[in-house]
Amino acid sequence: MVAASSSGPSFVALLRGINVGGKNKVPMKDLLAMFERAGAADTRHYIQSGNVVFRSSAAHAGRIPGLVSKDIERRHGLTVPVIVRSGAELRAIAEANPLLAAGADPDTLHVMFLAEAPGKKESAALDPRRSPPDSFTLAGREIYLCCPNGVARTKLTNAYFDSTLRTTSTARNWRTVLKLVEMSSS
Repeated sequence: MVAASSSGPSFVALLRGINVGGKNKVPMKDLLAMFERAGAADTRHYIQSGNVVFRSSAAHAGRIPGLVSKDIERRHGLTVPVIVRSGAELRAIAEANPLLAAGADPDTLHVMFLAEAPGKKESAALDPRRSPPDSFTLAGREIYLCCPNGVARTKLTNAYFDSTLRTTSTARNWRTVLKLVEMSSS
């Protein structure tokens, strides 16, 4: 167990594929305990699908995803990617949404968070016409998505972006992004 500190900046962990559609179940109580064992403090979750807000030193926050991912695998037999953004990064992501600025309906917006920023070659391989009328904008380690017909009908999936960009992604709807910004600011 790593010693936790209640001081330090806030971070948001975005876990991919847990408690979605009744699959890959990880009880939130267990998940929060895993973050605390990894050294996170003031842990809180939002909804049951892998959103954890916590505090940590900036130096230690980068270790937490790996520690939690290993703990989930050991305790639940699941391979779960964990992507982390600081509260400040998440606020900047929300403020910079180019699709919202262009007038898109907030109910159609999502943000896909990438584990690493893709290279130029991989970024150039993205097809902007892959799934009309859906659209996207790649900005560093985020992809802003607009899916007017819903994410169930889009071809702009995690699998597409992961294979094309050679990274790991997890998406959140705009409402969830804003709630996580709020939680990481308090």
